[in-house]
Amino acid sequence: MTFTSCRLWPALALLISWPAAAAVGEGSLLDGWHDVWPFRFLLNMLGYSTIIIPGYLLIKYFRRTNYQDTGHGICSPIIKACVFGSETKSGLLDEVSSAPRVEVDSGSPVRQMFKLTFCAVGLQVSYLTWGVLQERVMTRSYGEAPAEQAVGEPDAGGERFTDSQFLVFMNRILALTVSGLWCLTIKQPRHGAPLYKYSFASLSNILSSWCQYEALKYISFPTQVLAKASKVIPVMLMGKMVSHKSYEYWEYLTAALISVGVGLFLLSSSAAHTPSTVTTFSGAVILAGYIVFDSFTSNWQDHLFKYKMSSVQMMFGVNLFSCLFAVGSLLEQGALVEALAFMHRHPDFACHAALLSVCSACGQLFIFYTINQFGAAVFTIIMTLRQAIAILLSCLLYGHAVTVMGVLGIGVVFLALFLRLYARSRAKAGRRSALPPAQKV
Repeated sequence: MTFTSCRLWPALALLISWPAAAAVGEGSLLDGWHDVWPFRFLLNMLGYSTIIIPGYLLIKYFRRTNYQDTGHGICSPIIKACVFGSETKSGLLDEVSSAPRVEVDSGSPVRQMFKLTFCAVGLQVSYLTWGVLQERVMTRSYGEAPAEQAVGEPDAGGERFTDSQFLVFMNRILALTVSGLWCLTIKQPRHGAPLYKYSFASLSNILSSWCQYEALKYISFPTQVLAKASKVIPVMLMGKMVSHKSYEYWEYLTAALISVGVGLFLLSSSAAHTPSTVTTFSGAVILAGYIVFDSFTSNWQDHLFKYKMSSVQMMFGVNLFSCLFAVGSLLEQGALVEALAFMHRHPDFACHAALLSVCSACGQLFIFYTINQFGAAVFTIIMTLRQAIAILLSCLLYGHAVTVMGVLGIGVVFLALFLRLYARSRAKAGRRSALPPAQKV
């Protein structure tokens, strides 16, 4: 790369992110090219590529030399597990996962109600706390004169933390530790997937998480929550165009209702003219990136589950490579030292970041337990309620102005989400009743 091309990169990034500069203030252009989100994204991707490209070349080499049959030595088992895995897809997963199901069926109604309350409270506390802390860390300052920082004025002095990638790393390192301890203490299925296949979901996972944190610099938290709730729309469009899937009429109806609700909320936010509800072009682009990366993550994880692994094994594998990518990129940019220095200067930020990671890791475990005990439908209802409460908490704690039109838009979105749940449950019940009864032998 020539000297001229190196000088062109900052100018190009500044040009791409001009709408973001208009949203966060005129001073952002003067802070340097490192404060421009497209350039930070490119730097992160360059950091990941320094791990991905050598890894890809090594995998090609081991496969070409048939290392699975000819390899030997101390590192041979690790290399074979990373590159080849075990193609044996045993039925151990069904044996491991069936035990809790038997316990659920034999439990009393009181015990079932206690378990459901435990799951609901655990999910709500974990993710509501996570949402409040996420907005606190990304939109408020640390340090100077915290009493003078009025509600709705995130730039009222102090020092702000801006490195979204470090927060992603903090979340992933704790989730890796928790899932690793879980796998060591509780019997898991025999692992068969090549470890490198987790890297695809890991890359998209850290990119989606980075977009989630970064978007809060340009849009309000309620807008982000509604946008995440409406990602069913691009998922349906992608399924129609790519997979030629067909959808029921109620799916189109609820998708249209979600679009109307989000549109009403965005129009009300634009009319409010307050810093906490301004939705910028950059925020919309980053949210679109979040939806794309998150959709890929879930689809790739569905592909990996064909190897008969448990959810905790999936959690461990994805977080393993996520930590590898994130720490590599942070070290190459020198951002890890800067983030640790920020934690040293502001102990309250260190507490917030640690609690943020704890809530994220506990939330993932509650997700696995709830789905295992009560199924995906109950889990979806709990999380839909969590989204509504999260918007309310954000408005109360951080002073987001929501007009009557905005409240109407939020109500339409969540009405559509509950209609989808109801229609899907009715459709499943109809399909079960249409099946012929099993004959006893």
